[in-house]
Amino acid sequence: MALPARPVWTGQIRLALVALPVKLYSALDSREKIAFNQIHEPSKQRIKYEKVVPGLGPVDKDEIVKGYEVQKGRYVLFSDEEFEALKVDSKKTLDMIQFAPAETIDPIYFDKPYYALPDGKLADEPYRVVRDALRRTGTIGLGQITMRGRSYIAAVKPYEDGILVETIHYAEELRAAKGFFDEIPAGKSEPDLVDLAEELIKRKQAPFDASKFEDEYSQALERLIKKKIEREGETILEDQESAAPDYGGNVVSLVDALKKSLAKKQAAAAEPTVAPAKRPKAAAEKVKGAPKATAKPAAKRAKK
Repeated sequence: MALPARPVWTGQIRLALVALPVKLYSALDSREKIAFNQIHEPSKQRIKYEKVVPGLGPVDKDEIVKGYEVQKGRYVLFSDEEFEALKVDSKKTLDMIQFAPAETIDPIYFDKPYYALPDGKLADEPYRVVRDALRRTGTIGLGQITMRGRSYIAAVKPYEDGILVETIHYAEELRAAKGFFDEIPAGKSEPDLVDLAEELIKRKQAPFDASKFEDEYSQALERLIKKKIEREGETILEDQESAAPDYGGNVVSLVDALKKSLAKKQAAAAEPTVAPAKRPKAAAEKVKGAPKATAKPAAKRAKK
């Protein structure tokens, strides 16, 4: 597979005195996304946006600066030079200053993944050393990285045969979950229902495989685009190739279904076991069979 033309970051990952030159490439493929343009329908021309000032009309790009609104209609203005001076110094070094067990980092903090590749032949050995040490200790290296003039928390982790660098959200970037979950009614689940739900989960348990999931919306969009091209742009509102499954009246409450299943199990457990009827002893002996040879009467033996 051909690599992207340019890495998004080039620098060093450092573990104490071990310096690992790397290049970072985005692990996300934005080419897969379908993009649309806004079109003026009567003329079929693409719409372009002009930057205008009320009462003045269009303005030159050179006359535009950024402003922060401090009061309604009042702004503090900033020049490009001020933003350039504000940018964090790009040290081109990711120092791993802390190592955390992988399971202690909540997945909600992870943001964007990047593949880290060794930069040059001399980087091959330290690359393998850092990768294998992280894998054997089950830890993730944490530090800060500067990209595009901004500073990010970065996680360095082993991934397949290489190293993955993933940016992490700062604490203040995330909304607290408590405010969202406060409205969930308190209460304890019935242990038997949890056991049954656990049983259902175990039946469907399998290692995660992303290829098992497909972007149904994008696929439907691609089919629609293909039809529009074939039918020379006519409106298509019907003839869906794969309609969403209609479960109709088969959709039942999970708890109701579990309760029904639990009731069946309890009824089966409570049902008395019926032992097979015993035959009378005498009858049993007859059933076992008559003597194999019938003895001749004594009188007949005497005559002979």
